[in-house]
Amino acid sequence: MAKQRSDIRSLLALVGMGLLLLGGCRTINLDLGFDQDEAMQAAIINQDRDNFPDIDPLYINAEIKELIDSHINREDGEEVRVGKLQDLLYGEKFLNVQYSDKKTHTALEAFYAREGNCLSIMNLYVAIARYAQVDANFQTVDVQPSWDRRGDLLVLSQHINATGRISVRRHYIVDFTPEIALQQLTSNVITDLEARALYFNNLGVEALIAESHEQALVYFRNSLFLDPNSSITWNNIGSTFNLMGSSAFAEFSYRKAFSMDNKNATAINNMAKFYRRAGDMRRAHEYELAIERFNNLNPYFHFAQGNVALAENDLAQARLSFRRALKLKEEEPDFYFALARVNLVLGNEREAQRLVESANQLLARNEEIYRPSSQKVRIIDSSTILRESSPGISIIAPGGAPSGSRN
Repeated sequence: MAKQRSDIRSLLALVGMGLLLLGGCRTINLDLGFDQDEAMQAAIINQDRDNFPDIDPLYINAEIKELIDSHINREDGEEVRVGKLQDLLYGEKFLNVQYSDKKTHTALEAFYAREGNCLSIMNLYVAIARYAQVDANFQTVDVQPSWDRRGDLLVLSQHINATGRISVRRHYIVDFTPEIALQQLTSNVITDLEARALYFNNLGVEALIAESHEQALVYFRNSLFLDPNSSITWNNIGSTFNLMGSSAFAEFSYRKAFSMDNKNATAINNMAKFYRRAGDMRRAHEYELAIERFNNLNPYFHFAQGNVALAENDLAQARLSFRRALKLKEEEPDFYFALARVNLVLGNEREAQRLVESANQLLARNEEIYRPSSQKVRIIDSSTILRESSPGISIIAPGGAPSGSRN
């Protein structure tokens, strides 16, 4: 699996310590009995305006505009403009931007640094695309989580790229790090305000990693002022309060994070650790059981377990785990290919071939299905995207005949 880079970050209860648990497709069935205490929330956010009005992540100056004007002609069509913007951003003769996770940049900072993480470069892309009269919006996508041998999640990140319309049926996706393994069909277009909130969330994470807790709070509070429904930022500010010994604020923030997103196992895991350290074993155990159940319903958990088993040459367990993953999520080509590899080693060549064919059919019929590659720009034709009126795909049920059509 390609190295996973985190751009929109969600923290552990203790930075650099402990383990994080998160699933991709299922919710956690857990009633927290959460009290939406408006006074507590107001005390945490503690501001009535954006405290950084002078920071515009999408601002570009005259030098950048002149460069765009010299590179793009007025008569260029939308798709040609998208291609030229790719050259401008990534081409060796132009900006040739490189990945760096040292700091989250504004568009202007990324232009002069010639580097940045995905959020930084997407700030720059969206800004220059709009100036070039290309439709461009931010889009978040969940990264495939990974587990260690004990079944504990080690890595969580949310990826961000850009997307826009070329015509009624065609749109594009620009991705700075397209080699990342993403969870299929988890993309979500977000507003500029939400992207701005994520920018300050990232600054908060960077400040917290630098052990500047008070500055982290400043950034997280600004992020929550901009987007009070951000589960990621509520979890992160909870981690900050936890490190600073503000137990009541930490507990409220973790619970608020989960109330905003009941797929956010990060917050539940942090609460389990919070209560265990506080000596409340009953609650800690309740949340730990919820995470365990959640993992068992997470296709990527079984996929990770299958990869561990395959590395240990336990082919029977690998096949079982990959089958479980595929049963939980049939729209993930990686699951078919993994199960095909196991069957090929076991000598089941016909079954392996059928699984590969199913994966390829899935990829051919739905261009939204994402495969890690070096392709930084993809043009998507909506007529190939699966929907109710689409021709059915013949999905091969592991160990059996085709299961029939799926829309």
